[in-house]
Amino acid sequence: MLETNNVTKIYKTGGEETFALKDVTFTVKDGEFVAIMGFSGSGKSTLMHILGCLDRPTSGTYKLDGTDVSELSDDDLAAIRRDRIGFVFQSYNLLPRASVMRNVTLPLIYSRRPRADREQRAADALRAVGLPEDRWNHRSNQLSGGQMQRVAIARALVNDPSLILADEPTGNLDTQTGEIVLDTFQRLNRARGRTVMLITHERDVAEHADRIITLRDGKIIGDKANPNPRHADQYDVQ
Repeated sequence: MLETNNVTKIYKTGGEETFALKDVTFTVKDGEFVAIMGFSGSGKSTLMHILGCLDRPTSGTYKLDGTDVSELSDDDLAAIRRDRIGFVFQSYNLLPRASVMRNVTLPLIYSRRPRADREQRAADALRAVGLPEDRWNHRSNQLSGGQMQRVAIARALVNDPSLILADEPTGNLDTQTGEIVLDTFQRLNRARGRTVMLITHERDVAEHADRIITLRDGKIIGDKANPNPRHADQYDVQ
């Protein structure tokens, strides 16, 4: 469902060129849980922007669900981001004074769906991430960090995207809460068949995925299956 072929990204400053990505090629099948791992400067953020249709490669091609998105118009890219990709960020990006339900229904505001349908979709997404119903009418700034991240994941799910793209989703969380969030991604992947791509610089976070792609200096230096992914229940996390 996702394919990059010789993707290269060059940033030009004055007369100098900096290669952020160099001939990056890989394929992700529908329903995989893949971690993209690398230290600062490895190119993982640039790759995330391209996979999320937030930026374009300098050369090479990127296909999502069979569509070559490399040369699409800005409007077409915006439609793909809206309908086919669910984003989860380190900083949650929630409206602090809005309710949980309001935050999750926001991506549906311009869909012309009836209010009852929007709220049903939001409720289904919140149940999928395991947020208790007694929290749904709370403002997001009344929640714990782990709860806020689960709301952000529910918001990413509400449009039924083909790809969930999570950028350092545990970066602002303590270890135990981070395990709960990672367990949420695992359950969404295994029980619901969601394709998940997790961007991280931490090995123990990447080890929750079934496959780990490692970047260094803009190049893929490793792409291996992870036969024994970490699970939250191995660490007494409820």
